[in-house]
Amino acid sequence: MGCWRLPGPVLGLLLLLCPPAPAACPAACRCSPGEADCSQRGLLEVPWSLSANTSTLRLAHNFISVLGPRSFPPLPGLRLLSLAHNRLELIHPQALRGLGALQALDLSHNHLSVLTPDTFRPLTGLATLNLTNNRLGQLEPGVPGALPQLQALLLQDNPWVCSCSILPLCAASLSLPEKNLLLCRVPEQLNKYPIMAFGDESFRQCQDTSLSPEHYIAFFTIGPFSFLASIFFCTFLGSLKKRPSSPGRNLHLGSISSLPPSKIPLQTPNPDLEALSSPAVGWSILRCSLGS
Repeated sequence: MGCWRLPGPVLGLLLLLCPPAPAACPAACRCSPGEADCSQRGLLEVPWSLSANTSTLRLAHNFISVLGPRSFPPLPGLRLLSLAHNRLELIHPQALRGLGALQALDLSHNHLSVLTPDTFRPLTGLATLNLTNNRLGQLEPGVPGALPQLQALLLQDNPWVCSCSILPLCAASLSLPEKNLLLCRVPEQLNKYPIMAFGDESFRQCQDTSLSPEHYIAFFTIGPFSFLASIFFCTFLGSLKKRPSSPGRNLHLGSISSLPPSKIPLQTPNPDLEALSSPAVGWSILRCSLGS
């Protein structure tokens, strides 16, 4: 049985009479070719029924507080995403997966206090990131490195904590259009101090205080010996307490206090007590005293 084919002109006429279905548009949005405007709609989450051809998505002035995993439908052509003026507090590390073509991301005027590098790793082509007016106190060291194409980073109007944790922000080799507006908020004595005014000398005291494996090995090696030493000194201190005190050494507190400093009699140093007063055994004596 042969295949039945429509003539070319008839097929073209059918396509004109039956145009393809229009691209999907969420009921809460206003859509035009390539753009979906879902601003000021009281949304609590990202609409899912968006066209895969969307290149611009505006979600500003809503009530979105969390971006969990798979918050967005597949949008391989999305170039601009605005989530400004929401209530964002948390962005899951997989929330922005599938948005690799994104070039501009606006997260300004939200409640973000922590951002991890994993959040931005899917955005390999991102050029502009707006984080103004959030609750960021520091910038994670790996965030700039997670965005290899980043050209502009907007960070003003955040409560920056000016301590050693601010070093990644000062050292970031990024274009900061308004870097003079980055001001310290904490500590109080540096309030409104320009962050970019810190020089290299300001960070000389900032050192990595993490312990190496060698340090841990040393601690575990010395630990048993210090325990045995503490037992020895406890026994030694107990023997000292049993010694009868010499009457000549016991001076009445009132008689000493009534004498001028030059008249207070000096006692002969006790070698045993001098040994016990060294810092090396101080903690052992304290533990023995408490135990007794």
